[in-house]
Amino acid sequence: MAHAAPVHSRHSRPSRRSGPATPRSRAASTPAARWAGLALLMGVVYGLWACAIRRDGGPITTGNVLFGVVTGLLFAALMLAVHRMAPALPRELRALSWAAFAGVTFGFLYSLAGASVLRSTVMALLIAGGVFAVTFYRYYTTE
Repeated sequence: MAHAAPVHSRHSRPSRRSGPATPRSRAASTPAARWAGLALLMGVVYGLWACAIRRDGGPITTGNVLFGVVTGLLFAALMLAVHRMAPALPRELRALSWAAFAGVTFGFLYSLAGASVLRSTVMALLIAGGVFAVTFYRYYTTE
């Protein structure tokens, strides 16, 4: 049995893509590549923020720049590690891992500003509690 060929009207626009996607464009759009880019961007922001807090309005030094680079790289590596490991965990532990990551990273920045250890810990626990509540709710309602 024969099928009719599709009919194109005069007013239909041709597709803008003229061929299959190249391997490079496909690789750039994978979720892993997006997460790596996001982690790198967040690491740069975190490193600059930590560097600025530690500099405290003084001159930019090599040690200060090195501190910002190292903290940014550690942040990005930890963010990628939590992202890679979290899907294998049950929702409670997945939410707890993101909460611990957020609490530790916020507490570190807060302690750089000159706050006491007790105040930094309390603020980090408050942030971690909020992140836990939000992520647990998200995971609980979407699974």
